[in-house]
Amino acid sequence: MGPPRLNLATKSTEFFRLNQLNEICDEVFIEDGTSAISKHRPVYDQVMAVLKPQDIFVVSSLDRTFRSSLDALAELDKLHQCNIKFMSISQNFDTTTPDGKFLYTLAAALATWEREILSLRTKEGLEAARKKGKKLGRPKKLSLEQISEARRLLEMDFYASIGQAAESFRVHEDTLKRALGLKK
Repeated sequence: MGPPRLNLATKSTEFFRLNQLNEICDEVFIEDGTSAISKHRPVYDQVMAVLKPQDIFVVSSLDRTFRSSLDALAELDKLHQCNIKFMSISQNFDTTTPDGKFLYTLAAALATWEREILSLRTKEGLEAARKKGKKLGRPKKLSLEQISEARRLLEMDFYASIGQAAESFRVHEDTLKRALGLKK
């Protein structure tokens, strides 16, 4: 019987970690563009579907893998019930021992606290910026003058369609429709 298979679900594509993980893992799954707090995580679900007893589920970091400390504990329990081991590259603890599970629980709680503090500070910073009159968000694709010009030319039937008008202003048709108040 060979060594157990190792599977990785990571949140980042850090080159040095990927090289290290490619050496120890049979399969590497990268979940880019999906937050750990998202309820819909197709790559994570795919990894969970392929894991078998005696496998080792390897993650780059505990805080980038689970939605909350409760989620981390529930997922660890599911893994252990299926006889699947857990390994975090950035935290070194053996979750099959009481001490390791305790450290895992602390790390998960700290990750949840850190995520919530970051979210709170971000909201406070945005609110402070709003109070100072800062414009938040992406810059507008069309100026008020361009919107007025597009409206005027469309009313004069200069363009055969909104799509043609949008193309001339180098924006997507939906962008022009929203600017003109035709699409919510």
